[in-house]
Amino acid sequence: MEPQNLSKVTEFQLLGFQNLLEWQSLLFAIFLCFYLLTITGNMVIICVVSEDPRLRAPMYTFLQHLSFLEIWYTSTTVPLLLSKLASWGHMLSFPACMAQLYFFVFFGATECFLLAAMAYDRYLAICHPLHYSLLMSPDNCAALVTVSWVTGVGTGFLPSLLISKLDFCGPNRINHFFCDLPPLIQLSCSSVYVTEMAIFVLSIAVLCICFLLTLVSYVFIVSSILRIPSTSGRMKTFSTCGSHLAVVTIYYGTMISMYVRPNAHLSPELNKVISVFYTVVTPLLNPVIYSLRNKDFKEAVRKIVRTKCGVYRARVKGSALTT
Repeated sequence: MEPQNLSKVTEFQLLGFQNLLEWQSLLFAIFLCFYLLTITGNMVIICVVSEDPRLRAPMYTFLQHLSFLEIWYTSTTVPLLLSKLASWGHMLSFPACMAQLYFFVFFGATECFLLAAMAYDRYLAICHPLHYSLLMSPDNCAALVTVSWVTGVGTGFLPSLLISKLDFCGPNRINHFFCDLPPLIQLSCSSVYVTEMAIFVLSIAVLCICFLLTLVSYVFIVSSILRIPSTSGRMKTFSTCGSHLAVVTIYYGTMISMYVRPNAHLSPELNKVISVFYTVVTPLLNPVIYSLRNKDFKEAVRKIVRTKCGVYRARVKGSALTT
């Protein structure tokens, strides 16, 4: 006979980094700095690409969407982490927790598809330069971006729907800094086998397939780079692609280690450290690596700065003359 006095959980308590109480202020400063840099850096990229008419290549369209995505992706988790570190409250209602979970999966999946599309774009540009304008036409670029966003929207529904159907009878303390899949599954008092397997299959479909597509693109890119006769040109191109691949590997590696492991549970503290990489670190590194190592983008930034400074000096000079 089922017990009648089980009370359903209506809100969750996020524990965050409760085992590092003496480091809360330092962690708050570090994560706040990363968050502000991420928002500022990505906003700069969006504005520069919009301002400079020379940055109309498909690569910059992808980069602009990636920057827009990273702003919302990191904003899904980091502000809540900061509020916990500052002790401004860390109780989350059940609907709010499910909403955070949905948007986290949605933005994360969309990033995977965008990174795969960007790798494909670089593959076409380096390996098939003569056919690049045809294969990566504005319509094809827009189609890849649209598919990335639409597929991400759909991907977010299944995990959040499955988790919302589970029973949570207590305790209501999530040993994490946001509503993530593994700690929520561990808290459930109902059978989670179907949910775990569905999420495992979805994780393989999204993470592993996108990572393999990205990796294959870079394998062809590297093979083409090795055929470049100029040593300096070969090293320059390889350095840029190596940076891209390093950041992509960090993102996919941490995500895969977190979600593609059915019936295996890492310690909660290790889960949090892994999560920091793909929620805090890569949203800052991805656009920085893709933009600051690009000569055309840096030149566009210098041009905009010179123009703005010239306008400002002209206004100051005009004001001085009128007085």
